[in-house]
Order: sequence, then structure tokens, then C-alpha cells
Amino acid sequence: MTIKPQNNHTNTQRETIYFAGGCLWGVQEFMKHSPGVQATEAGRANGSSNTTNSSYDGYTECVKVTFDTNQVNLNQLIGYLFEIIDPYSVNKQGDDVGEKYRTGIYSKQPRHLEIASKYISQRDDANKIVVEVLPLSNYVKSDEEHQERLTRFPNDYCHIPKSILHKYKGD
Repeated sequence: MTIKPQNNHTNTQRETIYFAGGCLWGVQEFMKHSPGVQATEAGRANGSSNTTNSSYDGYTECVKVTFDTNQVNLNQLIGYLFEIIDPYSVNKQGDDVGEKYRTGIYSKQPRHLEIASKYISQRDDANKIVVEVLPLSNYVKSDEEHQERLTRFPNDYCHIPKSILHKYKGD
């Protein structure tokens, strides 16, 4: 899990949301540098069982994103996700194809799901956006090999162009 240093805000308000946007390597690399994001963790969610084995069958690759609401609101955070996904593509992002690469926004908080649904409806006048907005279930943290993969191996494949991938990195 990536944890950013604490800022000087004494009233840090942390919340957590889960984003699926194709291969989790790129989503984690992008989100961990995004403004207001405090921590990220690669995982999988919304599968058919709460298993801890390494199978991704039936699951969505996703990233747990912890953010400071004093620095970024949920609409902005969802906007960051929409910078790196094709929201009209079903079960495919870049060269990654399959159900586990579907796009989605998951949360345990109904308010988050309402905000996400509203965000999508305001941008989707033809009802063609296929980003799931669902309650989070069966989340499992990925093994260490999948954590921060692009930080350790920056030349590995990623469906997100490098120019966008490091947009907020600051170096």
C-alpha cells in the first residue's frame, strides 16, 4: 500500500472508494499521485466468493483509494478515473480484455454510489457509459507482486499512456 506523508491539515477527513479501470497496475500508479489521494492498494472485488486465493476469476481488478476530503472531493476523484479509462468499453481497457478488466466504482457508502451515479448521468446523455456503480463486496488485497508494480517495473505494459500516467507525479 502506498501512503503519502501527512499534510499539515489538522482536520484530515479520510474516505475510501474502489476504482476499477482495466489492469490495476496503471490505475494504482495514476491514483497514488493524484491530488488528495493519501493511500492506494491493489486488489480485486465483487467476485462470487470471499476467497483469499490468487484467482481473479469472476473478480474485477481494482484499486482501493483512500483520500482526504479536505483536499479533493469525490467528483474530482471520479474525474481522475475518467482521465485514464474508456468508459464506453465493455470488459476491455487497452490490450487487456476480459470481465476482470471491466470498469467500475465500488463503495460501502451509499452516498459515494449516489455521487458516482450522478457524475455518470451528467456525462452520459446517450446511456452508453458502461462503468459499473455498485456496492463493494468480497474485496481481497492483491499479493505483493501486484502492489505498485509499475513503480518497481516502469517499463511493464500499461494501457494508460505514460504521458497521462504520470500527470500528477510532479517530477
